[in-house]
Amino acid sequence: MLMLTACKKGGNDFFYEEGLIPITLTGFNGSSEELVVKVDAFTFPSGLQPNASFVQNNSYIFKGTENQVKLTVNEKKTGKLVLERALKKEDGAAKINFLYMDGKIVPMPDKPALEDGKISLIYMFQPTITNYTEPVDFVVGKYYATPQVFEEVVRAKNVKPNEFSEPVKLATFSTARQDYNGVMTTVSFVVRICKAGTNVLYTDGTAYTWNALSTTAPKPAAGTASSKLYIFNETPAGSVMRFGTRLDL
Repeated sequence: MLMLTACKKGGNDFFYEEGLIPITLTGFNGSSEELVVKVDAFTFPSGLQPNASFVQNNSYIFKGTENQVKLTVNEKKTGKLVLERALKKEDGAAKINFLYMDGKIVPMPDKPALEDGKISLIYMFQPTITNYTEPVDFVVGKYYATPQVFEEVVRAKNVKPNEFSEPVKLATFSTARQDYNGVMTTVSFVVRICKAGTNVLYTDGTAYTWNALSTTAPKPAAGTASSKLYIFNETPAGSVMRFGTRLDL
């Protein structure tokens, strides 16, 4: 049977029945369908709601000589199988982390812990208009309006379209007017997308142009510590490339 951890009457000590394994589900359901989770013949009490993050903790008690059961995730309305996983008694606690979007399931990375004075970023880029297929670098930096200079701070390297980057980290910084080589200028937080291993914008050779200030991958405020995960796609305005954020966590 599915059951939550029990506690001793009259105390705060918790105990597990023999053969009980905790099951933790975390991630994001990016579809418009509620998802139903089952272990063996038993359904989790709460579904995974559409277009929402989820963290669910439940438990399963193996029966008799049973040593393996099947966990499934299905769309509630259509019955479509989304995920299937074997849970073995010998493996103990199970943690399953996934993103479901566009009819596909991929592992969902854990965001780095929030650190004072730091910005951490994870990206997934979906080039749905250009259909660009080669790896890219996400080049995170500062753009000084005078003399129109981009200064790289850090980059996420060799990231394939529709896959998550490794986390990158940089220090928070001020975007107030400041001195640059003796000239007062504004500074902007910008994330460029370049062909992997180069400083060549991935839009080079396409029908789209890159605006130095307004074309940027999504990013948080430059002066506030944060840990962010973004999924974004192409939403050009005329011939100028723009991006739309599909997921901001």
